[in-house]
Formats: sequence, C-alpha cells, structure tokens
Amino acid sequence: MGTTGWQITRTGARVLGTLPGRGRWQDKVIKQIPQTFADLGPTYVKFGQIIASSPGAFGEGLSREFRSLLDSVPPADTAEVHKLLKQELGGDPADLFATFDEQPFASASIAQVHFATLHSGEDVVVKIQRPGIRRRVAADLQILKRFAQLVELAKLGRRLSAQDVVADFADNLAEELDFRIEAQSMEAWVSGLHGSPLGRNIRVPQVHWEFTSERVLTMERVHGVRIDDVKAVRAKGFDGTELVKALLFSTFEGGLRHGLFHGDLHAGNLLVDNDGHIVFLDFGIMGRIDPRTRWLLRELVYALLVKKDHASAGKIVVLLGAVGTTKPEKEAAKDLEAFAAPLSLKTLGDMSYADIGKQLSTLADAYDVKLPRELVLIGKQFLYVERYMKLLAPKWQMMNDPQFSGYFANFMVEVSREHQSDVEV
Repeated sequence: MGTTGWQITRTGARVLGTLPGRGRWQDKVIKQIPQTFADLGPTYVKFGQIIASSPGAFGEGLSREFRSLLDSVPPADTAEVHKLLKQELGGDPADLFATFDEQPFASASIAQVHFATLHSGEDVVVKIQRPGIRRRVAADLQILKRFAQLVELAKLGRRLSAQDVVADFADNLAEELDFRIEAQSMEAWVSGLHGSPLGRNIRVPQVHWEFTSERVLTMERVHGVRIDDVKAVRAKGFDGTELVKALLFSTFEGGLRHGLFHGDLHAGNLLVDNDGHIVFLDFGIMGRIDPRTRWLLRELVYALLVKKDHASAGKIVVLLGAVGTTKPEKEAAKDLEAFAAPLSLKTLGDMSYADIGKQLSTLADAYDVKLPRELVLIGKQFLYVERYMKLLAPKWQMMNDPQFSGYFANFMVEVSREHQSDVEV
C-alpha cells in the first residue's frame, strides 16, 4: 500500500510539472499513467497491456499511451534463471539443452522466453517464470481488489463489473503462474476445434512435456508473421477471409460449444505460419463458460439471428443476470430490435464500431446492465477479432459465406433441438 501510494504521489508531481504547458490536463494525466503502471511492477504492467491491446473497449487514445508497456521488460538475473531451471527441471541449461540462448528474445511482466535446441535437434522456445513473481503478484492483487470496490461506486464501474473483472484477472493470473495448466489448456482447446473443416487452419505449438513444469514451459519454435501484418500475409498469398473464418470459428466453437476460449487474442499471440495456419500462442489466459451460461448464450444468438424474436432475447438477457432495471416486455423487445436489426444488413467494412459501442452504452444505461465476467472477457476477444476482420476481410459477409453459414446453420439446428427438448421436458 505504501509503495502504491508513493507511486501515485510521484505521478501527481509529474502531472503538476506539465500543467503550465499547452494541452488539456486530462491528456496530461493519461500520458503519465503508463509510467506509473511500469513503476508499480508486473501485475500493473499486465493490466496495462490489456488496456493497450483493447482500443475498442478503452478508446484509441488511452490504448495508444499504454502501448509502451508492450515493449520488452528488462530480463531477470541470469544466475536466478539458472537456479530456477535447476529447481524445476533438475539441471543447468547447458545440461538440459544442446544450445540455450542466455539472452531472452522476449521478456514480459510474468515470464521471459529463450530460444534453445534440444539434444534431438529440435528448435524450441523455453518460457521461464520470473523468480519471486508469485509473492509480488499476491500483494498487488489485494490492492487492485480494493480499488475495484471503489470503482464500483460509480455507474460505469458497476456496468463493467469492476470487481468481477479484477477477480477474473486474479483467477487467470493464478492459472498463468502454473505453466502446466497453460500446456494442458493448449492441447484441450485445439482438440475441440479439429473436428470441423473450419478448424483445420488452426494449430498450437507442440509441448515438450519432459522439459515442462510449474514454472517452465518448453514448446516447439514456430516461424510466421503476425496476423495484423497485412502486407506480409498478402505477400505470402494467404487468403485473409479464410484466416478470419478460422478466428471467428475458434471463438464461437470454443466459447459457445466447448466452454473454453483463448482469453488474450492480441496480435502478438497470433502468427500465420508458412502453410497459412493461424498459430495461437500464450494460453496463460483462458476463458471458461459454465454450461448454464453457455446454453443461455446459444439461445440468445438463436433468438436474435435466426428467430429474430427480440422478446425472447430480452428474457434471456434477464436470465443471464445482467439486467438491473426491467421494463415492459414490448418496450424491451422494441429497444433490442432497434439495436440488432441494422447489424444484419451491413458488411464488416461498413460497420461503425464506435456507433455500436454508443448504442450499447445507451441500452446499458437504460437497463442498468451489469455484465457477467465471462461475457466481459469474451467480448474483449471479439473486439480483437473485429480488428483483424476489418484488416483482412472488410467486405466479407459472414452469413453469405456458404461454409461459415453452413457451420452456423448446423450450430443453430443443434440449439433448436436443445430448445425443443427442453420444451418437451
């Protein structure tokens, strides 16, 4: 608490020093916040990276300022890294690997990643947890939880479920600190996608379990280009529409059918390999949707997109526990229809996501909406995906694509059967 207070005081002093210059004081405050997060350490840096990677949720201006936190964090002490490897895998890097680059090629708030070669000749990456990170994270999370309680005193904080978001962040960090969970999540997630042709363009790095433990994760080294590097993707001759379909499929299929989805789809975690596959990286943050919520979400999609039954959709939103203020059914259905109907008539390139956000905000105010934490996380992933959609396939229309509309139709038939079974019961 003392450290946090000191850093906030330093931020205030920096802001006061800039006030005599030109510009709005609000902009000057925003410019200083990323440095405060960096000074406060790894937990805040991680939280800041979420802001940096989510311009759709936090605004382009704020996200731009936080992008400095996506740069490399200074690496941990080499001797400490060697000590951790010996504790976790039973040997020094020189004994465990044929080659091991002492200088990490990536260094983040929770872990750093090194290139290495196995004695069998395979190129791998070795993800190593920062020594001492667990104790620091535990203290930071207690402060963030208290801060979230204060934020929820405001309407915006309640709508975004600030305490739930921090609780979800804490749960995910706890999982992220056990690399065995991450490795298991990778394999479980991708196995649920390969049953459909739409999942054939999706893969994850192979895990080398003999060199993996709670604090060390060793994986196949993957070569590719970032998914947002449109020029490189097109230069290799890959179809942007196919990549977009695979991304959408992974979110729908994983989240709504299997209840498991990748919870951090920023561009650094998505590569396109030399065969045109999307390679998903960094499974430290996974979203999980319980069976009841999953069923309600499928029913909501079915009511809005297939039946166009806005009254039923409104009832489902209430069942999700998101609505604080109820209104007469006809009025609620009319409000929901006014929001949903125009979306089905536009291509991705024609949509204004700023306008959609404003409309959602208006609805949220009218009904005092408080989103369940799973929906906040999956909503964040759709914000990522819509950015890639607009970059790679801005004129693509989902329901006019035979392959995707066929998948979606089958999905909705299953939902319809579930619905009919429930009615019969």
